[in-house]
Amino acid sequence: MDEIGLFPLGIVLLPGEEIPLHIFEPRYRELIGECLELGREFGLILADGGGLREVGTVAAVREVLERHDDGRLDIVVRGRSRFRVVQLTSGRSFQTARIEPFEDAPDAAAPDEAERALTLFERLVELTGSDVDPPEDPASPQLSFELAARFEFAPPLEQELLQERSERRRLVRLCELLEGAATVVAHQQEVAARAATNGKVQPGPS
Repeated sequence: MDEIGLFPLGIVLLPGEEIPLHIFEPRYRELIGECLELGREFGLILADGGGLREVGTVAAVREVLERHDDGRLDIVVRGRSRFRVVQLTSGRSFQTARIEPFEDAPDAAAPDEAERALTLFERLVELTGSDVDPPEDPASPQLSFELAARFEFAPPLEQELLQERSERRRLVRLCELLEGAATVVAHQQEVAARAATNGKVQPGPS
């Protein structure tokens, strides 16, 4: 059972996802400094009104963007594997924990579920006009994470995906999220188009 330094944040890091972080608190500057010096990883875990969550993602520093004179750091981290907190530990300036791997159960997604998720992904990219590349491997065993990482969902929804141990169920849930987002975007575009011509519109759901 490994012990790891934790970085609680109000965001979720998905496996394979890359995000920028601004490190300014002394305790986390110490944590990241050790990771850089010793080639270690740390655990990024959601902390919000519901407290510290049980499942997080092992993170590796991929790049140091800037080292500020006062010790602050701008870095890019990449999500690795998932973990579950077994026991919180103490003794350092930052929170530590004993963790264990959190892996998927043997429940492969059906091809039609993956195909539907990719179709919805393409539809949402087209609607938003985003410059987002599709996953390199559409047959990835963790396609759901690769697709979800390309959009910004609310942290509780991303945590829901992170804690799901079935790729099939993750894809089904992700399809619901992508379909809902596409519906909202399409409605907003319709409202904007009608407003531009002084047309009356039917308000969408609040």
